[in-house]
Amino acid sequence: MTEQPHIITEGKGKRVYATESPDEAIVYYKDDAMAFHGLKRGRIIGKGEINNRICEYLFTLLRAQGVPNHFIRRIDERSSLVKRVEIIPVVVKVRNIVAGSLARRTGYPEGTRLANTVIEYCLKEPDLDDPLVNLTHITAMGLATAEEIRRMEHIALRVNEILTEVLREISIELIDFKIEFGRVHGEVLLSDEISPDTCRFWDASTHEPLDIDRFRRDLGDVESAYREVLHRLTSYAYINVEEDTDRV
Repeated sequence: MTEQPHIITEGKGKRVYATESPDEAIVYYKDDAMAFHGLKRGRIIGKGEINNRICEYLFTLLRAQGVPNHFIRRIDERSSLVKRVEIIPVVVKVRNIVAGSLARRTGYPEGTRLANTVIEYCLKEPDLDDPLVNLTHITAMGLATAEEIRRMEHIALRVNEILTEVLREISIELIDFKIEFGRVHGEVLLSDEISPDTCRFWDASTHEPLDIDRFRRDLGDVESAYREVLHRLTSYAYINVEEDTDRV
């Protein structure tokens, strides 16, 4: 009988499997969708394949721009090989434009462009609805050192800078996003995923969401929105390859 691969962890949109190497893992992207801390559940057909491709593209792009991350290579349509990290239980949220919980908490109108980028930290604890924490909470609870937090913030701002520029070229506004980090032999790496599940992408012309908000708000055409993000990203990559070829 074939031994089933060991599941290290499973979340809303992914399963992470162990491999024969203690330093590597396999991420499998699911079609499952979840919102409002599990109160709303469903499936977005093809989402796993799309997110796998988007993550491959964005992590490869970021690594080329000097951002250290866990991605190694895509294995198949739904799976990718990554470095096995010790996840730091802090979610970093980066906000450029007011949306979602920030609008509810502050009363600022959704769509308001912030005067500066906002960084927020949340405890990675779904049973507590991932509460907001500050830097002193994080160090007091021993979740990360002050040096690690500075490193995470530096990487988060660099990711925001790179993605904002790239997405602007394909007429997508980067409203906000959340990212996670992990440790590998003492080094802090960008981990988890960057996809329409974890980012707010708005069409720059219509301001229509191209992300999980379409599922949250019953806007319809969720799969089409995800595919549109992938299509624009891959088209941008093709155009840049053509331009680089022309310069040779």
